[in-house]
Amino acid sequence: ILHAIGLTRDDIYILNVLKCRPPKNRDPLSSEVDECEPYLKTQLKMINPKLIVALGRIAGNTILRTNLSLSQLRENVLQYEGIDLIVTYHPAALLRNPAFKKPTWEDFKKIKNNYLN
Repeated sequence: ILHAIGLTRDDIYILNVLKCRPPKNRDPLSSEVDECEPYLKTQLKMINPKLIVALGRIAGNTILRTNLSLSQLRENVLQYEGIDLIVTYHPAALLRNPAFKKPTWEDFKKIKNNYLN
């Protein structure tokens, strides 16, 4: 998908809200997010991205401190720390359900049209 919109792995920066994996890969607790969020904010200040792309409902809800469905999260360009944020499907979801590939592609076309031109 990155290649298709004209990006390479060198053009992006991957980071996680939590800096360690919760036991048994469970969803993050709000206390864990509280502990790690200052590091996330510092990273974002250093990187100064045009856009944050949250991959999946858990990532979107965790960073935004909300509990919306993925379809609700995908409806708008959101904001985190003054940076545009788009939520789309997690790559693992695309492997489990190929029907998610088309809406993900639509999301990445919007990214290309609005942030890369």
